[in-house]
Amino acid sequence: MSKLKDSTKKILIHFSIILGLTIVLAFIFLQIFLPSYTNHGETVTVPNLEGYNYQEASKFLADRDLSYEINIDSGFNAEVKPFTVLQQNPRPGNQVKKGRKIYLTLNSRNAPLIRMPNLVNTPLKNAQEILANAGLIRGEIVYVPDIGQNVVLEQKFRGRNITEGFEIPKGSQIDLVVGDGLGNQILEVPRIIGMDETDAEFLIIGSGLRFGKINYIETDSVLSGTIIRQMPPAGSEVRTGEPIDVWISESKRFSNF
Repeated sequence: MSKLKDSTKKILIHFSIILGLTIVLAFIFLQIFLPSYTNHGETVTVPNLEGYNYQEASKFLADRDLSYEINIDSGFNAEVKPFTVLQQNPRPGNQVKKGRKIYLTLNSRNAPLIRMPNLVNTPLKNAQEILANAGLIRGEIVYVPDIGQNVVLEQKFRGRNITEGFEIPKGSQIDLVVGDGLGNQILEVPRIIGMDETDAEFLIIGSGLRFGKINYIETDSVLSGTIIRQMPPAGSEVRTGEPIDVWISESKRFSNF
């Protein structure tokens, strides 16, 4: 019985020693070796490199114990010099370990080629949105006589007409030839005096002209809603799409006292 107790005591003593050593080694590993190996607590703030030339950026990073790598896929911004940092990862302000690699996206020297969209017969406002979405710049707008008001008639690159699908550098300037809404054709103004507003508008539009300013005149001698004056007058020669101003009769209202 005594031998059994002695054996058990020895086992417990050995177990306690092993457990104690394990705790000590774990403490040393977690609190001393591991933080030292991972540079625990030694972090730096990622600087903002966007807008820097990559040579300036590389020196900036080296001074802060950081490294860098250039992304294979570059970007392009026509307003920024080539090899300027456009994007970075991690983002500025992040806390990272010393020696961390910062991935940089640089502005390409040459603009990528894109296909020209079709702007012909498109309203000017829509054409401008299409150009912006395609990475192109709206250049000069030249108005020419045409019945299509603010409608794109031609799209030009470096003075030449270009068709849909033609490859041009991203960021290129596209000049637009746009209709002024008037046109070149000379028309004779029809007589609309004496007509009601609906019939007069139908005749004006059917003649290639358009309704201009509408004025109302109070009168008790002409049926209400009748055209009593027009400008330009009937028989005048005008261009296609020119407005015709009208004066329409309106019944007087008398108050009872």
